[in-house]
This record gives sequence, structure tokens and C-alpha cells, in this order.
Amino acid sequence: MEAEDYTFAEMADIHFYDRANGTAHEARRLSQETIPNRRLPCSRTFSRIEQRLRERGTFIPVIEGGRPRTARTAQQEQRILTHVAANPGTSTRRISSAEGVHRNIVWRILHEDRLYPFHLQCVQGLKPEDLPRRLRFCQWCLEQCVWHPQFLWKLLFTDEEMFTRDGFFNFHNVHIWAHANPHAIREARHQTTFSINVWAGIVGDRLIGQVRLSERLTGPTYREFLERLTRDILPDMLDDVPLQLRVGMWFMHDAAPPHFNCIARQYLNDHFPGKWIGRNGPVAWHPRSPELNPIDF
Repeated sequence: MEAEDYTFAEMADIHFYDRANGTAHEARRLSQETIPNRRLPCSRTFSRIEQRLRERGTFIPVIEGGRPRTARTAQQEQRILTHVAANPGTSTRRISSAEGVHRNIVWRILHEDRLYPFHLQCVQGLKPEDLPRRLRFCQWCLEQCVWHPQFLWKLLFTDEEMFTRDGFFNFHNVHIWAHANPHAIREARHQTTFSINVWAGIVGDRLIGQVRLSERLTGPTYREFLERLTRDILPDMLDDVPLQLRVGMWFMHDAAPPHFNCIARQYLNDHFPGKWIGRNGPVAWHPRSPELNPIDF
């Protein structure tokens, strides 16, 4: 047992026997003979208690090691908040190391100031010339809504997506609860792969599709799809949509190369005259703007 496991009375007896006999082993033997029913300390306990009382004048041990406790001051709080304001992406560990305080103090100061850690979000990279294009399109949409309050309910937003065997997987949102590490894995990058190209649209509060496309979308195959869309798909899926919304419907697609093919644009000019949005269309679609297309969500 350690010296800290004994009461002050027991440590006083241990010190007495140690002083009486001079050596720890002899003091231990004498203690066993005098008080046989008391637990017997080891020889090192006799030496430690004697040394502690001789050097510090007390039986109370001094706990050593660990980070020394520091007092929290107003100047310290201001330095931490200034550090975060100058470097919003820093971590509590870096602040703790720079200021010489415990991380718990840093956390407490930040929370008391209503500061919370937020994750970054990935957004589409833009070019300098994109801003005026996006601004003009948004202004045009607002003008249309003023003249035609149901304009956005008549606008068919569309997009395509290629889905593969690996799919889209977010490791940050996947957890496995277990008492021990199950070493769970997820297989990816298979040698045998497959993919499917899917089209979908949104008009008002209705989802149109999904429709499977050819694996490699080209101008001619896209033009064939548009013909099938207007002839078979839209009439069936919009059967329960009010007539006033179907009349004068607008069509929107992005600036993908198959969409820009001349035969695809000519088909849209014939079936949506003056009422389609896209590259070189009656209303230009601004590139690199997925957040303005509801189907991208």
C-alpha cells in the first residue's frame, strides 16, 4: 500500500517505529510484533513517511504532475476572444497552447460569448463574369413574378445525374454503435462497375420522373428524349396539374454540351417557342449556378 492509504494516527506510529530503530526493515518488524492485528506497511512506506515529515513537516502528500491551475482573468478572456476574431478557423487546442490555459477554460469562454463551431460547406466555384449573369437572371425572374404571379409554378426545372455502383457516401454521418471496435468497412472501387443516367424535373411542387437516359448522352439522343418527354412523359405526369399551369409552361435545362446541340435547341424552339431557358436560348441559363436550380437539391 502507498503512504496515502493510511490515517494520520497510523502514519504517526509508522514514523515512531522508524525513528526508534533507524532502518525501515527493522521498524517494520517491530511494528508487526507490537501491533499484530494492524495491517502491515511495506518497508518503503516507513521510509517515505519519515522523508516526508523531515522535508516538509507534514504527513499530507503533495500531488505533482499535470498542468498547473491558472486563474481566469478578464485580460485572458479578451485575448482569447481577440485570437478567435482574428483567426476564426483556429482550434481550442491551438488557443490553449498559445495562451497557456486548459482547453476547458477556452471552451467555457467561447460558449459564454455564444461562439459555436460550424462546419464549412462546399459551394460552386465562380468566375468574375458569373455575378452579373446571375444577377440579370434573378432580376428577370422577379420581373416575371410581378407580371405573372404563377410564373415559377409554370417553370419546369430539369437536370440529369449519373449514378454509379459506389454512389454518394458521407462518412461523417455514418456511425456504428458497439461495445468494441467492430472494424467495419465499406467496399468501394470495384473492378466490376455499373452506372445509370437519370433525368428528373420539378414543376411547382411536383416531381417529374425519374426517367432513365442512355449511358452516353449526346445531342441526337437528348433530342430523342425531348421528343419522348413532350409526347409521352409530361402528358401522363401532368394529368392532374391544373390546366392554367400547363398552358404556357416554361422549360429549363443547364448548359451541358448535349443541351447546346443545334437539333436539341431547334426542338425546344418548336415546342417551347420563346419559353425555354438554357445556353443560347430565349433566356440564357447562367453557368455554375446549381443553387438556383431546385432539382439540384
